[in-house]
Amino acid sequence: MFADSPEIVIQGVTRSDQPFRPSDWAERLCGMMSVLGADRHLSYSPFLKPIIAAGVRCVVVDVKLEDMDPQAFRFLLDFAKDNELKLRPGRKKKRPEEAAAEAAALTRANPVQS
Repeated sequence: MFADSPEIVIQGVTRSDQPFRPSDWAERLCGMMSVLGADRHLSYSPFLKPIIAAGVRCVVVDVKLEDMDPQAFRFLLDFAKDNELKLRPGRKKKRPEEAAAEAAALTRANPVQS
């Protein structure tokens, strides 16, 4: 969809520039894919994040979700289409936590030998 971005942002604004309601739609949508951890706290999926960008509620969808769970990915895009929500590309660079996790994995895979 957005070839140069690893993310798709579903904006809480319709194509007619009206705010999407209810106001907690992003948290509700992300909550559908959340999990209860061992600490008994609910955690959002690493592939879905509610954010506020330029004062607009949005959901950031990692395109890796398409490979991990094609049905969930399709559901999210259909949700945006059915509700006439605007889509835009997300960040072009990796998120800091993702870059740090990859760096740690590389360090574990290739430890420095003394």
